[in-house]
Amino acid sequence: MRLAADEDNAFVAFGLPGEPGTDEFWAAARTPVAVPADDGGWLALFLWRGSPASVVFESWSDPVPLRRWRGTDCWYAEVPMPARLRVTYQLLAGEATFADPFNPDGAGGDRSVAAVPDSTPQPHWPAVGTDDVLPLPRTRVRWSSERLGGRRTVRVHPAGGGGPVVLLLDGDDWLYLHPAMTAFDSAVASGEMPPATLVFLPTKDREAEFGCRPELWEAVRDELLPLVAETGVPADLDRLVVAGQSLGGLSALYAALEFPDLVSRVACQSGSFWWTPGAMAQADPLGGPVGGTLAERLRELPDLSGLRCAFDVGEHETAMLPHCALTETLAEEAGATVRVSRSPSGHDRVGWRHALVRDVAWALD
Repeated sequence: MRLAADEDNAFVAFGLPGEPGTDEFWAAARTPVAVPADDGGWLALFLWRGSPASVVFESWSDPVPLRRWRGTDCWYAEVPMPARLRVTYQLLAGEATFADPFNPDGAGGDRSVAAVPDSTPQPHWPAVGTDDVLPLPRTRVRWSSERLGGRRTVRVHPAGGGGPVVLLLDGDDWLYLHPAMTAFDSAVASGEMPPATLVFLPTKDREAEFGCRPELWEAVRDELLPLVAETGVPADLDRLVVAGQSLGGLSALYAALEFPDLVSRVACQSGSFWWTPGAMAQADPLGGPVGGTLAERLRELPDLSGLRCAFDVGEHETAMLPHCALTETLAEEAGATVRVSRSPSGHDRVGWRHALVRDVAWALD
């Protein structure tokens, strides 16, 4: 579908006045702007000023090069997007990446968030600009792990005064890119989830720590949680929810299967259930046995009746869906209490945000 850029009135179909490249045009420029497409989706306009660039999306699409408008400093792309999509993106100019200067909704200093007009709401998650500094929990734990090696800072936040511990894997992303502390505070204040104590666990080596290995969870059990107990923040360690995405989701379910006395409640978004030893080194990591190592393990377990697990995966992650669907089915057949949903996103943290808060609340119910 072609719209404004082939017409004499430039980008007026997207609601942008003035001739591209003029002061009037740049003063009004806001992107992305989307208009309905014939296929039921959307056509979204992205703009960049001054130099060749491409729009780089997180997992959903290949990069889209921008074209120059008639010798001006205006570069643009009209990108077909499906219904309900929310996606993180950057502008790549030369070797540098930038947030979209015409989009006020950011994720960290060099990322922006695009949401088509019919995107599903994400209550509790405020729009933040790329220059905004997200609030950080006051309590922090200096963790020098003997099992994992190295030092890391773990932040602890009592949402609503504190309660059951919610361990957020990839915790730095939920601190510095997406305002999880604010979102959970809002959900507790609205009565949509009970008070809880958030523990933001940063990762040094995701592939090593989140593979199906016991070291991380031994360290959490024997080293980290005792440190959290010493902070003075109210924390019910007997009710632990683990929330993880991608490889973190794989690790969260692995912990529930191998450390059931520690982890019995899981919120998992886009779990990497294709994982087998050595899969990361393959040309197509997702091309191995469906469900990977954890599917094999689930078939061996006689009773998961003590497990409460919420599964979510992006509806645009077509290669992930078979792996996730089999894992969900096997967990339920083994007796776990399972919740299954599909988010309107690709493999992208901005698409997981709503499911994160909703499914942690369900896991605590």
